[in-house]
Amino acid sequence: QVQLVESGGGLVQAGGSLRLSCAASGLAFSTYTMAWFRQAPGREREFVSYISRSANTYYADSVKGRFTISRDNTKNTLYLQMNSLQPDDTAVYYCAATAGSSRYFARAYDYWGQGTQVTVAS
Repeated sequence: QVQLVESGGGLVQAGGSLRLSCAASGLAFSTYTMAWFRQAPGREREFVSYISRSANTYYADSVKGRFTISRDNTKNTLYLQMNSLQPDDTAVYYCAATAGSSRYFARAYDYWGQGTQVTVAS
């Protein structure tokens, strides 16, 4: 059974930092592209970042330079280091996994975590 479990969300002040984790089980983690998406109330799910199995990374313009995605294949864990957080970053953050070649759209992802809330106070 594939399971993705996010953790690390919480409340931070603007300018602060959080590190999200996504623990994966039930899949060959190292063979999957992993991604972070986020969704704020009343908004569509938004791509944040992905990291391929070869550790190529890509970031949405809105987070580029502030967020860093990484993975530890020995721990089957995905991370998102979020710095210089702003109120617009407030959302539920989801990790996702895909074995496919498409990496930019939520519909391409096969597995999803339950989400972790990130709230950035102004």
